[in-house]
Amino acid sequence: MQEIVIGMAHRGRLNVLVNILGKMPSDLFAEFEGKHADDLPAGDVKYHQGFSSDISTPGGPVHLSLAFNPSHLEIVNPVVEGSVKARMDRRGDKQGKQVLPIQVHGDAAFAGQGVVMETLNLAQTRGYGTGGTVHIVINNQIGFTTSDPRDSRSTLYCSDVVKMIEAPVLHVNGDDPEAVVFATQIALDFRMQFQKDVVVDIVCFRKLGHNEQDTPALTQPLMYKKIGQHPGTRKLYADKLSTQGTIPADGGDTMVKAFREAMDAGRSSVDPVISNFKNKYAVDWMPFLNRKWTDAADTAVPAAELKRLSERITTVPTDFKVHPLVEKVLADRAAMGRGEINLDWGMGEHLAFATLVSSGYAVRITGQDAGRGTFTHRHAVLHDQNREKWDAGSYIPLQHVSDQQAPFTVIDSVLSEEAVLGFEYGYSTAEPNTLTIWEAQFGDFANGAQVVIDQFISSGEVKWGRASGLVMMLPHGYEGQGPEHSSARIERFLQLSADNNMQLVQPTTGAQIFHLLRRQMIRLFRKPLVIFTPKSLLRNKDAGSPLSDLVKGSFQTVIGEVDTSIDAKKVKRVLACSGKVYYDLVHARKERGASDIAIIRVEQLYPFPHKAFSAELKAFPNFNELVWVQDEPQNQGAWFQIQHNILENLSDGQKLAYAGRPASASPAVGYYDKHYAQQKALIDTAFSKLKGFILTK
Repeated sequence: MQEIVIGMAHRGRLNVLVNILGKMPSDLFAEFEGKHADDLPAGDVKYHQGFSSDISTPGGPVHLSLAFNPSHLEIVNPVVEGSVKARMDRRGDKQGKQVLPIQVHGDAAFAGQGVVMETLNLAQTRGYGTGGTVHIVINNQIGFTTSDPRDSRSTLYCSDVVKMIEAPVLHVNGDDPEAVVFATQIALDFRMQFQKDVVVDIVCFRKLGHNEQDTPALTQPLMYKKIGQHPGTRKLYADKLSTQGTIPADGGDTMVKAFREAMDAGRSSVDPVISNFKNKYAVDWMPFLNRKWTDAADTAVPAAELKRLSERITTVPTDFKVHPLVEKVLADRAAMGRGEINLDWGMGEHLAFATLVSSGYAVRITGQDAGRGTFTHRHAVLHDQNREKWDAGSYIPLQHVSDQQAPFTVIDSVLSEEAVLGFEYGYSTAEPNTLTIWEAQFGDFANGAQVVIDQFISSGEVKWGRASGLVMMLPHGYEGQGPEHSSARIERFLQLSADNNMQLVQPTTGAQIFHLLRRQMIRLFRKPLVIFTPKSLLRNKDAGSPLSDLVKGSFQTVIGEVDTSIDAKKVKRVLACSGKVYYDLVHARKERGASDIAIIRVEQLYPFPHKAFSAELKAFPNFNELVWVQDEPQNQGAWFQIQHNILENLSDGQKLAYAGRPASASPAVGYYDKHYAQQKALIDTAFSKLKGFILTK
């Protein structure tokens, strides 16, 4: 075993940091005195801090890593598994013989938190298996204040959830340290032999309260009368050793005194920590730190290479029978690669992936329909119509673009958001050289993983200095499909955006997604990227791009007016928007003959591209009205979060107004006729005389 990644919540964490990973007590005590790292914008409390070290063992150096963890207890489980998977892939360790995940749980959280079940369900799947996890349950039989068996859970044991994967459970008395060691050795042997999860349930108690100020006798009076009379596990074991003659009568007290002196002096209690060791599989994150989102990235690709790759990704083996609909898709893509027709979104994606893997960047994309795409636009995995997919019946063209290409992995995930997104986040924090993508089935479903988004993706870097280049693809668009199939909650992501912590983008063309995905890897800037991906635009010919846009273009944070018939000097009103509604506005302008109105697209919502936006506005010297147009209700979408950025780029006297759906408690209506009426109304508002709430600089 070369690496061990540990996930655990607060209980016992400081002990693990100091006594197992070798964190200097002087550093820990300084944190208790309020000292902190000045290089982190926010930081975090002591009980959430991660740490890593290299420990010398009889079998050689072992790298230990304790994952950073918020207060949300078990949410770290999938993050640890993802980090382990990335380390396994880097080593070519397919069975987990070199990297071990250890999860330390509380009994109440293990039984009560749904992410535990979701993560267990990943254990034996192809895309997420890590060769078995050793689970250690610190079973203090109390949770926070709930020890009444009528309230604590609906199963006999807190560990019964693992029956779903038939993992063995070893229940062991925490007052018998030698039995705990023996049970743990059995667990490790089982894991290494069978590559499956195993649980050690340490039945014990919590001597003190939930925190330093808690008085547990308030809620567990009889239990804490017994605990108050208990001498403590250390004393019991010392007395046993003394009775056996293994140590002198005062041997236990001598050890305690020596340990206390080491703590007071701030010395490490772990002798074999190696200070200058670095193995060849360690990742150097330094090139990716302190970068800016404005750093240049040459994402253009020569036409000859695009044509070569297009041919590779549209060719299937001669004995492989694809579905007639997929055959048509491949034929169209082949024509796109030859420059005969414009590239759609699916081809833009595919060429981005193909160029990246052929250049040495690995790609990993997972999600509930990642292979095909929820809206059948991707078709990264082709299925032989005469064979089942597990019987050599599937073919992935992106795995066959070059002889020396980097891996391309695409996984149809289990029906989970929280665990799978947490896993991919963990993967991305351990591997900056892989384009790691999680795609929601619908963007609306991302809120099933809101804890991962809030506690890790948006804030992990400012709290812990933990960088991640994770990409989230969230299908978003108002086409009358109702409240759970329209909105990826753009407003929530914008509300979470600060300190340049994320990139929020809503591209509208095939070329834009091509350059955006390539930019995410080629530029040495590793921040989470949230892409609000389209639905109807996937096949909208207006959203297609000529091959030349990939040969000489780049990602445009703002796309200005593209209609050359518009006289810039005569423009009186500018419509600014993001996403699908742009094409609705273009058609409406044509129908109305409104030649004095210009339309610009904000493709990157955060960080807001002030220079590009200002430059596009300056193209219209005589406009005095700017209307922000969006599909989403007024209290949702970008409107309330983007106002100040727009106003900053307006001149005195210029007016800013809103055109979109009225405020709503639901993200979208469920009746198509009502949707259509709202859509017509917001388009009419965009072209009508300004009214209602109008802002000026």
